[in-house]
Amino acid sequence: MTRWGVVSTIRAPAEEILRFAAHHLDLGAHRLYLYLDAPDPAAEAALRAHPKIRLRVCDSAYWDKSGIRRPKKHQPRQTHNASHAYGLASDVDWLAHIDVDEFLWPDSDLQGLLGDLPATVQTARIRPMELLSGSDTAYKAWIPPGPERERITARLYPTFGSFLKGGFLSHVAGKVFARTGLGPITFKIHNLFLGDEMNPGLTELAQVVLCHRHALSWDSWQDSFRFRMQQGSYRPELGPNRPREKGGLKMHELFEMIERDGGQNGLRAFFEEVCEDSPHLRAALKAEGLLKTCDLQLSQKRAKHFPDT
Repeated sequence: MTRWGVVSTIRAPAEEILRFAAHHLDLGAHRLYLYLDAPDPAAEAALRAHPKIRLRVCDSAYWDKSGIRRPKKHQPRQTHNASHAYGLASDVDWLAHIDVDEFLWPDSDLQGLLGDLPATVQTARIRPMELLSGSDTAYKAWIPPGPERERITARLYPTFGSFLKGGFLSHVAGKVFARTGLGPITFKIHNLFLGDEMNPGLTELAQVVLCHRHALSWDSWQDSFRFRMQQGSYRPELGPNRPREKGGLKMHELFEMIERDGGQNGLRAFFEEVCEDSPHLRAALKAEGLLKTCDLQLSQKRAKHFPDT
């Protein structure tokens, strides 16, 4: 029997943490390795009580015991924790490193899909789809790279599409499942390394997508915007979405330009064209075969798996 698990470093409201855990338990996860980036008493009791969850609270005592100084940025904290969990994951055959706003969504039994992979496959990539803001079930699908990607993106987003990769606000790389027992690995955000080798024995697991709920609404996007601009997915050190010679900009540069030229109204215009669940965008995505529906039923799953919270 193939067993799989998830590792995640989390800083989020307790309800979001429990929804994330409940969804993956409901999918059949054998183990969840959850690292709370800060203490959260409201979530800790429920998580500790569940037999399939291994919880670590990343307080000062945790980092003292780890033997390293707590990294200032959350990305190296995620890498440390995911690599640590991989070293402990002897009770699962596959481990995925994902975030609290990402939800695995297979088209059939995930245990069977992973179990059917040949022994030569050691890593499996899961591509994302991105939630339309304001909806709970409508997503835009990932567009594979190639000459059509830019043309499709330009049709969907005539003002800002040329600055985006496939029209996504966040990553298109997706996340990776790793077969356990490979040896000491370094589990990054979108990849892993076994020594100097990145993603050994990689395949694309097309039967599974990653439902990425990156921007639930305009307000929630604005709440996280400054953090993402400074330290997150729009931080300045990330590269442009397309080559410079083709007019490419980093997301950080794009948002700086929009704010400089149009202020909040400019950001709102960007959000409405690229992110917002509107009849126009739904129709455009549907015409391209890129409108997907996924009802995660997170509240129901949270009530099922954590009924006493």
